[in-house]
Amino acid sequence: SGLVGSEMCIRDRAGTGIKTVMDACGMSKASIYTYFDSIDDLILQSTAHFMIETELAYMRLAPKKIEDVDKFIDETPYWASKKYGKKYRLMYQIYTHPKYVDYGKKFFDGVNNRYIEYSETLEKNLGIPKDELLPLIFIFVNATIHYSVFEDDFYLKVQLQLVKMAMAQLSLSLIHISEPT
Repeated sequence: SGLVGSEMCIRDRAGTGIKTVMDACGMSKASIYTYFDSIDDLILQSTAHFMIETELAYMRLAPKKIEDVDKFIDETPYWASKKYGKKYRLMYQIYTHPKYVDYGKKFFDGVNNRYIEYSETLEKNLGIPKDELLPLIFIFVNATIHYSVFEDDFYLKVQLQLVKMAMAQLSLSLIHISEPT
């Protein structure tokens, strides 16, 4: 389904027919339907696959210590846009299409759960409570995706400024907590 997603990104969902998918995968139509129940199933599974792949790439880049946070915030949106911009645009085309919107809602329920897990990992790495990190993760990721889709640098910078200010406050509160009184 990674090849399928790549083809859909290159050609746009509307320009990706079963023949294009067959050629990209080197498979016959019968073989494709062995793995997918329908063209809709192929589209939905492929979209979910490459969006989860994108999330995992983010998590691999996540800061391991508080000193790495600013660099992560400054660099990751531009990296993500370059590497995954087409995939984000395709995801929005698919998951906002009336035919697929319920699948989009289901996918984003999973996103919510994965971001909760991500906040728990960051809590261990950064020492900041997960409940304080979680809203910042959502702001950061949404700003990154918005930038990747629309290349709106102003929106991105305003959102990143908010995340950086909040992280600075949280970092300061950690220092005050750890200082002996």
